[in-house]
Amino acid sequence: MGQEIQQSTFTELDKEEFSKKLKEETEILRGWFKRKAFLPQDNMCGLELEGWILDKDGLPTAENQKLLPLVNDPQVVPEISKFNFEINSKPQVIEGKFLLALEEDLRGLWNKCDEKAKEFGADVAAIGILPTVRDEDLVMTNMSALTRYQALNAECLKIRGNKPFEIKVEGKDKLDIKKNDVMMEAAATSLQIHLQTAQEDAADLYNLSLILSAPMVALTANAPTLYGKDLWAETRIPVFEQSVQLEAFKAKDGSMVERVTFGDGYINDLMDLFDENLKFPVLLPYVIDKDPSWLSHLRLHNGNIWRWNRPIIGLDGEGAPHLRIEHRVNSAGPSIQDVVANVALYIGMSKALLPMASSLSKKISFDQSKENFYSAAKDGLDALIKWNGSEISVKELLVNELIPAGRAGLAELGVDESTLVTYFDEILTPRAETGKNGTSWQLDFLKANNFDTKKLVKAYLEKQKSHKPVHLW
Repeated sequence: MGQEIQQSTFTELDKEEFSKKLKEETEILRGWFKRKAFLPQDNMCGLELEGWILDKDGLPTAENQKLLPLVNDPQVVPEISKFNFEINSKPQVIEGKFLLALEEDLRGLWNKCDEKAKEFGADVAAIGILPTVRDEDLVMTNMSALTRYQALNAECLKIRGNKPFEIKVEGKDKLDIKKNDVMMEAAATSLQIHLQTAQEDAADLYNLSLILSAPMVALTANAPTLYGKDLWAETRIPVFEQSVQLEAFKAKDGSMVERVTFGDGYINDLMDLFDENLKFPVLLPYVIDKDPSWLSHLRLHNGNIWRWNRPIIGLDGEGAPHLRIEHRVNSAGPSIQDVVANVALYIGMSKALLPMASSLSKKISFDQSKENFYSAAKDGLDALIKWNGSEISVKELLVNELIPAGRAGLAELGVDESTLVTYFDEILTPRAETGKNGTSWQLDFLKANNFDTKKLVKAYLEKQKSHKPVHLW
């Protein structure tokens, strides 16, 4: 959804013209895959981190139109609500001290947002779901003043025949509400990791990312509540899925694939996903008068299909294409160090396990990966998942296999030992061993403080500003 558009209503002619261009560009992309036209480099990464703007009482305040001009940095952009914003890191080459460079870039931008927010009496927070967000905050008057968001809301409702969105989540408590717009999406903020891939590895990396989604969402969970209710370890997952719930097509198993989706199976080629994109109704048929080789319509459409692991076609300034996987399962926060450690784990595991991705996908079926993902989203580090033919604690799997594999994968790429000690030995391993991630810290605090969400947010902000990883809070 990063691409702005210039109109918010569309005609049938717009839809016909957009669909024609989408099909044309899909065929251009198919030709690139056949010719192996993508840049071969696979050693680049980046991230997007979404944040909240809070008032002095820890409530969301709709002030990104104040914050963003003060920050005045193209890496910091609006999100769907006026109380959210997003930081985009500079791409990093995966080598040496790249994680430290990533942290320095991210921390510098975060601190600048924090300093500028203070100029008008506000604060910023990185947290999956803000515990103090209220239903009256998630309304259209708080939608960012960008045309694409207004159009997105209108088109989603049109497709649903103006039927309200139903948000139902059951954990220890139950949430059952209806929304007449897409603003519930603003309640769920995330860390999105971008990993560039060579074409020959792209399908395996996508399949592997599906398999790794369960342990990643368990370890990075930081969204246990909404509206004062104790729900899933990562409540952001069902909330986001239901906030833009639009049926697309029937899956192989007969269920309905929706707009926010774990997917419809493992793939043989990344092109399979762009063919599958044609089954999704077009949400924003904004016709762009541009050379079709820039794939403007294809990329706009792909950006409005929210797979938890999304294929990305990137183009450099001269139009040379590359491939990325955007890993979208991670919650925002708790600390900047935690965020960078999460990036390290996903990239490290991906690099270490890529040679065995094909055999892993035979041992762990797509249905098992999907079941694992939702189990981990619901139960966090307490989840039991299916792995290599047996049921295992996701916590044990991380401590004994996956975190060591991730460390080894980055070591093999030349990441220096002191950096590995910082993020793997001092952050990821103790977080998994203690079970103390953002979700468990929040729940422990709430239980000890009569479920006082304002008190929680105040304490969370103090801890976040300490720049200590969450297991030390």
